[in-house]
Amino acid sequence: MSANNHHQRYAHIVGWGKYVPSNILTNDELAKRVDTSDVWIRERTGIRERRIATKETTASMALYAAQDALEVADVSPNEIDLVIVATSTPEYIFPATASIVQDQLGAQSAGAFDLSAACSGFVYGLSVGASMIRAGTYNNVLVIGSETFSRIINWKDRTTCILFGDGAGAVLLRGSDEFGGVLSSVLGSDGSGGELLEVPAGGSRNPASIETVMANLHTVRMNGREVYRFATRVMVDATKQALQKANIPLSELDMLVPHQANARIIDYAAKALNLPPEKVIKNLDRYGNTSAASIPLALVEAIEEKRVNPGDHLVFVGFGGGLSWGACALEWTEPTIKRATTPQRAAQSRLRYQWAHVKSFGHRVLRRVDAGVSHTLDRIEGSKNGDE
Repeated sequence: MSANNHHQRYAHIVGWGKYVPSNILTNDELAKRVDTSDVWIRERTGIRERRIATKETTASMALYAAQDALEVADVSPNEIDLVIVATSTPEYIFPATASIVQDQLGAQSAGAFDLSAACSGFVYGLSVGASMIRAGTYNNVLVIGSETFSRIINWKDRTTCILFGDGAGAVLLRGSDEFGGVLSSVLGSDGSGGELLEVPAGGSRNPASIETVMANLHTVRMNGREVYRFATRVMVDATKQALQKANIPLSELDMLVPHQANARIIDYAAKALNLPPEKVIKNLDRYGNTSAASIPLALVEAIEEKRVNPGDHLVFVGFGGGLSWGACALEWTEPTIKRATTPQRAAQSRLRYQWAHVKSFGHRVLRRVDAGVSHTLDRIEGSKNGDE
């Protein structure tokens, strides 16, 4: 690369983590709920099973994945500048799920916000985080994809309930003058196709009511045929565009990490890009479509399987509701050998997060005490003014 590049700021992935619920729902078990079968699902989607949250929530899974990412990077929560949670199933409309994660991590110096771009959310979040690092605004950005899609699924609709699962994945971006990391991003949207993949109610247009609940309007609705046509086109185009922007020839792409929606879509993209199976990550057979969590989940598993090495060129590419799509091209620079966690280090981490919980509780108590005292003083002041 040219010497000028050395004066630029680059965003490198230095930490990674994942979390999936232990509860597994197989195709055979799903066939007891709706008119389907294991063979029918596997032939059309490639999915064998998916994870379904029981006690977990979007925030709790995001927290677990984030903690793993910080452990890998050996970074303290106090060093985090920004937390981005990409999700379509937030804990609440507000406050942001990212704010909950920031608080539970004890990341006192970090800003936090949620990003809603459906299954494209993680790529969007990575692009935003990398841009802020390149601009010099922040140095350590935590990007998380976390979803509990099982809570917005109509379990009587076999066209959608077979597809989705729950989980979370996280990466830590760190700024460096060293070339590498996220080199380009391509983001796109076509709002004219918004109705092809949507949750019709729950927003300001169709607020929650007895009628919307009875009509199952708070669950996912999808035109599968049209989404498939859209996905096969944008996955290939966005990948090529991201590589071109990063000045990486397609022949030098070492790993494609696609959104895990449907095996046929992934296979189509791989064939169109002339990529052999060993250069494409595919794990949806065990997790289904985890929306914004699918790409980081796939990345972490690829690292665990030693399929990612320093110097490799990767592309993350996703698509989803909006309609939206995005791709990021990057050069991997971090050794992927996870450090062994000593008992002392594990105990230190537990203590750190327990203390973060205690401090958070203390802040809530102090806030209520302060509000109560202020209210009492206002009443006393009002009484005095009345007497005068």
